[in-house]
Amino acid sequence: MPALPPDHPDRLTLAAEVHARPPMPVVSPARATYVAVLIDPALRPQESAHLRALCEYFAVPAPGDGATHFSGELREGLRVKWERHGEFSGYTFYATGAGQTLDQTVVEELPPGWLQALPGRTTAALCAVVWKPVTPAVPSPAELSAWFGDSAVAGSEVAEGAAFVCTDFRTRDDGFTRVLLLDRNLTPNQTGRILQRLFEIEAYRMLALLALPIARRQSPRTLDIERSLAALTDGIASGEHDPSSDEALLQELTRLAAEIESGLSASQFRFGACRAYADLVSRRIQELREQRVLGLQTLEEFMSRRFQPAVATCQTVSQRLHDLSERVAQASGLLRTRVEIARERQNQQLLASMDRRARLQLRLQQTVEGLSVAAISYYVAGLVGYAAKGLSSAGINLDPDIAVAVSVPVVVLLIYLAMRRARSRLLEDQPD
Repeated sequence: MPALPPDHPDRLTLAAEVHARPPMPVVSPARATYVAVLIDPALRPQESAHLRALCEYFAVPAPGDGATHFSGELREGLRVKWERHGEFSGYTFYATGAGQTLDQTVVEELPPGWLQALPGRTTAALCAVVWKPVTPAVPSPAELSAWFGDSAVAGSEVAEGAAFVCTDFRTRDDGFTRVLLLDRNLTPNQTGRILQRLFEIEAYRMLALLALPIARRQSPRTLDIERSLAALTDGIASGEHDPSSDEALLQELTRLAAEIESGLSASQFRFGACRAYADLVSRRIQELREQRVLGLQTLEEFMSRRFQPAVATCQTVSQRLHDLSERVAQASGLLRTRVEIARERQNQQLLASMDRRARLQLRLQQTVEGLSVAAISYYVAGLVGYAAKGLSSAGINLDPDIAVAVSVPVVVLLIYLAMRRARSRLLEDQPD
């Protein structure tokens, strides 16, 4: 036998995944009770310990550490199946023999208080009765009324007519929904698969609908944001707002964006889960291969009329939030552009004003330079006068007044040229 290359570390685990959680065979007549609990990841160790306590009570081997599913026989005629999913866990209990009514649950045979102490919160609970009818005929309205009372029942033939299933999807006073499965010609494996699909339909339906209260809370809030955004964008488009208020408008848009992102972060996980669970519900219904029974709506019709509108509501609110986020981003971009244009216009006006001030300062400087030339020339001429007086006192024949008069033009010219040269050097040293 040829040797294979080394296995991928996850090869065997992934190959076994398609065989995980197989349906448990069920022989008619029988009863089955299913409970799905939404559980926080922090409670997973407590969940495992609670399941081990059940196994210890019935003295049967418990699942190992890290197990995600478990099935076994607690005692003769009583079996359990446990499955851990992403955010919930499902417990299914099977008992042989069908009760006379749908009100007899299998959990009555569990230790007192064990079910109530399950970690997590119940999201779905069903009791199913598997019964083998004497004749393959569809139950009459009177027979259905005996099982379900005055409730409107949805049902159909499944597995290509090998069975009939019906339920009213109503939660009774004990917290359970009732399901009746009439086994016309099912194998035990087929019965187990149908029960598993029925349980999953109810569990996934309820998990999908967890998003509906969020959608209902978000809808008025979303409508208010849409109105505020419409008023802001209309004002921006019509130009009614004063450009000086653009900063306030931008702050308001930022506030709306933060409010939308808060709504998205608080709801998108559940909205995404709603879409995924709704797809699973549709897939499980298709796997039943329903055939219509005269006078009854099928499970698919029931979901189309009661369940799909709720899912559509959640998807609509989710899409509205995403659209609002994009619209606020676009409006913010437009307003920022307008603010930037206004700032550039202000900067241009400021630069023009600075240019005018620079020219005025230059003229003032030139005036001051002229006055400085006169002042310096005055002091230099005075010094020349003092020098001429000193020379005249020393016996040199020199008239101080004539000396001062002759030096004034020369002094003025020299000082002017000196200051002009100094200014030229300063301008040459200025950076471009």
